[in-house]
Amino acid sequence: MSTFKAPKGTYDLIPPHSATYLAVREAISAPLRKSGYGYVETPGFEDVGLFARGVGESTDIVSKEMYAFETKGGDKLALRPEGTASVLRAALEANLHKQGNLPVKLWYSGSYYRYERPQKGRYRHFSQVGAEAIGAEDPALDAELIILADQAYRSLGLRNFRILLNSLGDKECRPVYREALQTFLRGLDLDEDTLRRAEINPLRVLDDKREAVQKQLSDAPLLRDYLCDGCKAYHEEVRALITAAGVVFEDDPKLVRGLDYYTRTTFEFVHDGLGSQSAVGGGGRYDGLSEMIGGPALPSVGWALGVDRTVLALEAEGVELDVPGTTSVFAVAIGDEARRLLFGKVTELRRAGIAADFSFGGKGLKGAMKDANRSGARLAVVAGERDLAEGVVQLKDMASGEQQAVTLDGLLEAVRAKLA
Repeated sequence: MSTFKAPKGTYDLIPPHSATYLAVREAISAPLRKSGYGYVETPGFEDVGLFARGVGESTDIVSKEMYAFETKGGDKLALRPEGTASVLRAALEANLHKQGNLPVKLWYSGSYYRYERPQKGRYRHFSQVGAEAIGAEDPALDAELIILADQAYRSLGLRNFRILLNSLGDKECRPVYREALQTFLRGLDLDEDTLRRAEINPLRVLDDKREAVQKQLSDAPLLRDYLCDGCKAYHEEVRALITAAGVVFEDDPKLVRGLDYYTRTTFEFVHDGLGSQSAVGGGGRYDGLSEMIGGPALPSVGWALGVDRTVLALEAEGVELDVPGTTSVFAVAIGDEARRLLFGKVTELRRAGIAADFSFGGKGLKGAMKDANRSGARLAVVAGERDLAEGVVQLKDMASGEQQAVTLDGLLEAVRAKLA
């Protein structure tokens, strides 16, 4: 056995379980690809200041959970803890916003890193699929992203998830609410760290998961009571568009999420079958983030859905995805001449777009057929010296056990007919 193990709080994806993760990523991204979103991929690490400015220095992500380090050249970098800041940085650097086609619609998939206490559904290395629509302030864009995420989850067979929706206001109305909330929080029995957080970003205190804190927040002022007319109208339009699309949601006036850059629309997807780690994804509008990281004013909205937690949600509902087999045809050769010939036929099948594998290692018939069974292939192609002398191979249906002799030249068409 290897003396090395995966680092604490991480995991390996290995077959056959990894196929489910691939299917989830495919299902989440499919509606995006059909809605004008192009793929973007960013480095696994960025300048630490990108996250400090964008995500917020008062957030747990930046202050406690970010993997930050200094390179030999003196650069201060951090493993990316989330995707939005990186994607927006990439879009700005490439001047995508100057190409005259706003919003810039991008989707991404990748690994993210946070130093957290490991538990089921909360890892130090996790996977997300995300989407960002950059450069347009339009309630239809907010609604589109919520609808696409709902579509993705339902395409997987998930039913027991809920969509929570709120508005966080904007630079006009949020300062008034901020002051009212800070005044309220100063009168509570809170620890020093929480009081310090309240002075930097009081909305973050509303997101505190500790029961002792939540009990004291029952009478906290609600942002919805402080929204300006513009934010109220914007939020009502988002709600109306989602409702018209048949997407069910719940208004949650205390929903703030954990990042500083959100404005106006904010939403979260939760699944009650996951225990304490119930959030499977979420997002919102972040109209000021571009300016925070040195770019022009680019109102934007986006979300990220957790692949890991989506898989856990599927397991909680007992949903088994119909993951296609990796191998359709498995070739079993007995003897050196048959090995050379069938290896060529496997290559021919692959070039024709048929998933085919081969019994490697010079095993006998019994061992090779065990490999064929384990591969999950629908068909086996078997050949020995006698078959070759007659110019045929045996094509076996692995489910029924039926087999027929097929000429070498006719193998491809026979396989196609069987798999059709």
